[in-house]
Amino acid sequence: MAKVISLEDVKRNPEVMAYLERSNEVMGALGYTEHSFRHVGLVSHIAHNIMAHLGYPQREAELAAVAGYLHDIGNVVSRLNHGQIGAVIAGDILRRMGLPIDEVAQVMGAIGNHDDDVGQPVSRISAAILLGDKSDVHRTRVRNIDPATFDIHDRVNYAAEKSFVRVDEKEKTITLELTVDTKIAPVMEYFEIFLTRMVMCRRAASFLGCNFELSINEVRLL
Repeated sequence: MAKVISLEDVKRNPEVMAYLERSNEVMGALGYTEHSFRHVGLVSHIAHNIMAHLGYPQREAELAAVAGYLHDIGNVVSRLNHGQIGAVIAGDILRRMGLPIDEVAQVMGAIGNHDDDVGQPVSRISAAILLGDKSDVHRTRVRNIDPATFDIHDRVNYAAEKSFVRVDEKEKTITLELTVDTKIAPVMEYFEIFLTRMVMCRRAASFLGCNFELSINEVRLL
């Protein structure tokens, strides 16, 4: 029987907890930045915040939060095609939890379309989690403890001292505000590795009827 499943219900699910924990271990073994409960929790929060500030229905905002929390669960199997793998895993879990099938479908579509290679905003929920996922750049994501061996991804993430997604519902803007230590990584290196993600953020914001802006060290760059 269909139930009203909340984000907290999903967080407490033993399968979700186990898969997300193992997913982060897999990503660490492959040399990627942190993809733990911190990352998925932040993406979930940002997605919900975007939907709520733009005045979308509360239930749709809750589903965006659920999709954001589950978006990287496919990494438990493989980084390759993890969006599509994750959509199937999440769909199976949510169906067994009793989520209405239409809501399951919305969450699956959002998760399956968030990856860097194929990510496209196919719904408001998917647009919200794209913005949350692609805006998470911060030094807490760096696993490597030796700055002397940082690669460009480590440097750029470690240089990011603060990141915040600001939603202005009146001006219809979604702004990623970053504070970057340019002594660690110049701003150009940010664009070198994250330009594709910024393009995805622009598309996602446009899907929500907003303009995407980027501000680094209080200077608007996009």
